[in-house]
Amino acid sequence: MNDSVVYSARGIRKDYRMNRVVIPVLKGLDLDIRRGEIVSIVGQSGVGKSTLLNILGLLDVPTEGKLIYYGRDGASDGSDLGSLDLKTRARIRNREFGFVFQFYHLLPDLSALENVLLPSMILHSRSEFRARRAELEGKAEAILDRVGMLPRKDFYPQQLSGGERQRAAIARALMNEPQVVFCDEPTGNLDTGTSKRIHQLIIDLNRDLAVSFILVTHDEGLANLAHRKLPMLDGIFLSE
Repeated sequence: MNDSVVYSARGIRKDYRMNRVVIPVLKGLDLDIRRGEIVSIVGQSGVGKSTLLNILGLLDVPTEGKLIYYGRDGASDGSDLGSLDLKTRARIRNREFGFVFQFYHLLPDLSALENVLLPSMILHSRSEFRARRAELEGKAEAILDRVGMLPRKDFYPQQLSGGERQRAAIARALMNEPQVVFCDEPTGNLDTGTSKRIHQLIIDLNRDLAVSFILVTHDEGLANLAHRKLPMLDGIFLSE
């Protein structure tokens, strides 16, 4: 594991309003994510785990705080992602981050291969994607092979098991060579045996690709495999 910090959160607060009542969810969190590490965030439902993950992944915005991103070999030079415009944030989310969710979120009308290609379709213009399609399909097939899904590349999500869908979702998350992959309950919809195979897959990918994984999970087996395990309670970390 590389000790260099790729992403930092400082003083992250998130409040929601219901009528005139302010409900604090995150209460000033600090977090450093090092290059090539696995971090698990654990705690009971409602403590703010998924809210934090969504903020880190630029799917939501904090009420207060900074998201300081150093990026590929420091190329982003400690940019505050929260200060960027929506278009730039979307580009960074697509290029620098990957996402894996409990319910996969594969598009049902696309094959496994086509689902994996989606991030590259978003990254490139239509003409560039067409010109590079053969190259990008080869890359997607290589990723599917890495996660053990190449023989299922032409299958549609409804033809795949839960574990196969999650493997395809992980492959999709890796398509644009992200620096950080955010996983929200990646084994929450899987049986014990399949969960263990996903555990091993995440460990192997982290080791081989030096990608950082941030895991929100109730799965103690998965949480305990992380380099760091951060318990949350009432919108703060209990320890780090």
